[in-house]
Amino acid sequence: MTGQFSSREVAALADVSVRSVDKAIEERVLAGIRAKARGRRRMLPLHAVPYAAIVTRLPVTLSLATKRDLVRRLSERPVASMTSEPLEIAPAVVVDIPALVGSDLAERAERYSKAREDHIVTDPEIMGGTPVLRGTRMTVYSVLGRLEGGDSVEDILDDNPHLSREAIETAALYARTHPLVGRPGGRPWAKAA
Repeated sequence: MTGQFSSREVAALADVSVRSVDKAIEERVLAGIRAKARGRRRMLPLHAVPYAAIVTRLPVTLSLATKRDLVRRLSERPVASMTSEPLEIAPAVVVDIPALVGSDLAERAERYSKAREDHIVTDPEIMGGTPVLRGTRMTVYSVLGRLEGGDSVEDILDDNPHLSREAIETAALYARTHPLVGRPGGRPWAKAA
C-alpha cells in the first residue's frame, strides 16, 4: 500500500486540517481509493499531500476546475519533482511550490509511506490486531503515549536499542492519525472533576 494515505495522514503530512482534506474529497477533487488491506477506510494517493498543502496555503481561492487540474498535474509529475518545481495553474499564473510548501514535501510523504510499511505491522495474532512495531509487541499507541508523557525519542531508543529513530517517529505519526475508536479507558469523568 505504498503511496496511499488516510485523510488524517494527508492532513498531518501536509500540516493542514483534516476538514480541508475532507472538503477536497467531498468536492470530488481528490479521488479516494478503497484498499482491501485497510478495510473500509478511504485511502488517498501520494499527490493528495502536496495538493492539500498547496491549496491551503495559496492566498487565492481556486475554482473547482482549477483544483481538479492541479490534482491531475501533480499526479503526472514524478515524486522527485512533484514539489521541487513551480507549476503553472493558469495562463500567466505560476505557483512557486517549493517556496509555498517546501521542495521535499512529496519525498517526505513517500518516505513515511515506506517507513509505515517497513516498521508497522497489524496482525490478529499479535496484541489482538493492534498496530505494533515490527518484531516487537510495542503498540504504536504506547509509543505515542510515552512521547506525550514526556519521554523523548532518545529515551525510547535507550530502552529499545534494536529500534530506529525512523520507526519511533513513524509509529507516533501513525498513532496520531489512526486514533483508537470506542469508549475511552479509565475514568475520564475523574479528570473533569
